Amino acid sequence: MKRSILFDTETTGLDPATGDRVIEIAALELVGDLPTGNTFHVLLDPERDVPEEASRVHGFTRADLEGKPKFAEVVQDFMAFIGDDALIAHNARFDFGFLNAELKLAGHKPLDMGRMVDTLDMARERFPGMPNSLDALCRRFGVDLSARTTHNALLDCKLLAEVYVELMGGRQHGLGLVAEGGQAPSVIYDAPTRRQVVRVVPTPQEMAAHSAFVEKLSDAVWNT
Repeated sequence: MKRSILFDTETTGLDPATGDRVIEIAALELVGDLPTGNTFHVLLDPERDVPEEASRVHGFTRADLEGKPKFAEVVQDFMAFIGDDALIAHNARFDFGFLNAELKLAGHKPLDMGRMVDTLDMARERFPGMPNSLDALCRRFGVDLSARTTHNALLDCKLLAEVYVELMGGRQHGLGLVAEGGQAPSVIYDAPTRRQVVRVVPTPQEMAAHSAFVEKLSDAVWNT
């Protein structure tokens, strides 16, 4: 099944071109668009101060990050985790811009923008003219926001994973109804609703069992 990586970053500011740096990276592995439980999470020493206005957003101060690894020290582990798979983020251009700036400083090639999947773009297409922040989407889809007091990257990833499932068509997306070795259900894309409909095809054994059951019934609707 398709593997992808959903990720988020927290930073010292808004623009890597002016010296802002990444202080937190969180990433979740998705297979078939659903979380597997495999995660990557690290706090980083940004090698600079953390402005007060940034701390108010994500809750981290310079003191919190002292002694944490530098990006160059974790880059190999991060690149191994993300592999060559699609990279999903909310307002992904922001996160790609910061990660590519960090990769450049560490002497690595930038991430290919062709790997980018932006859930903000997806939300804007589905809900044009409506608020499409992560908070707004969580409220729209009934995702619990009670733990989100600051912009923590790992928590944001977990929330976005739930939102992403909804944006891809709802909680039935990738519904696992097949035991190992069984026949996979067919998946149909319903264009008017932008949802994927799972069609479960019964096996010959299941059809035979159903027929045997129906024969025991009087006036079964299946025989009309």
